[in-house]
Amino acid sequence: MSMAKKTLYLASPYGFSLQQREGPLPDLVAALEAVGAEVWEPFTRNNQPEMLASPGWAYRVGQNDMRDVRDAAGFFGVVNGCPPDEGVMVELGMAVAWGKPVFLFRDDFRRSTDCEAYPLNLMIFTGLPEVGWEAYYYTSLDEIADPEKALARWLRDEPLP
Repeated sequence: MSMAKKTLYLASPYGFSLQQREGPLPDLVAALEAVGAEVWEPFTRNNQPEMLASPGWAYRVGQNDMRDVRDAAGFFGVVNGCPPDEGVMVELGMAVAWGKPVFLFRDDFRRSTDCEAYPLNLMIFTGLPEVGWEAYYYTSLDEIADPEKALARWLRDEPLP
């Protein structure tokens, strides 16, 4: 009997750009799937062309994305940018409020911070543990496969760091 894969909501701004939708987005999805996640990517799940062509589409897309954040087992957010994408930040806030396991990805080397402890605004890290938050923070696609970091351990049902 095989165990169902854990669902992971992928919040990113990559779907808004054709180049990013064909470049970093599928690479990121593939890296997450390779470690065993069932990736819920909202641009694929909730932004179908027929939906975007009808009145009221924006409300429906937002509601579908909110439902997926609520229903997914975990949350993986791309927090590139200074500041990061506002939609990703809203989705991150929902995931934290709903008590989801949160994992963050930033391969943007710029710092955008209000404190010395974190590379971004301190509120972005409220869903991570105070000690060992670095295990939940990824700075490259290759790092996603690290078996000792939090995502791989969570997907294997091991205790988190």
